[in-house]
Amino acid sequence: MMTSVDTDLMRVLADPLRLQIVTLLARETLCSTHLIEETGAKQTNLSNHLRVLREAGVVETEPCGRYLYYKLRPDVIAQLAGQFADLAESARTAADNKRACP
Repeated sequence: MMTSVDTDLMRVLADPLRLQIVTLLARETLCSTHLIEETGAKQTNLSNHLRVLREAGVVETEPCGRYLYYKLRPDVIAQLAGQFADLAESARTAADNKRACP
């Protein structure tokens, strides 16, 4: 049952650009300038997506001089992965369960 998976977080990660940002941040901590170069997104668009990711708790910021670096919070991704692992295990366990048609 999908209610056990964090649907708000899934919506946040369902956007292709946000997923690309998360994938890039899984490899290294980057500033917005790096993310613009890597994604090809406009600065305002990228900033909006980073705000959504921050508000969802997926990324955190780290000031460095005049730049703001973005870092992925692996615990949040691991928690979501764990929810999907639980869902998969439930599906394995219930594989032979079949509700009769009326």
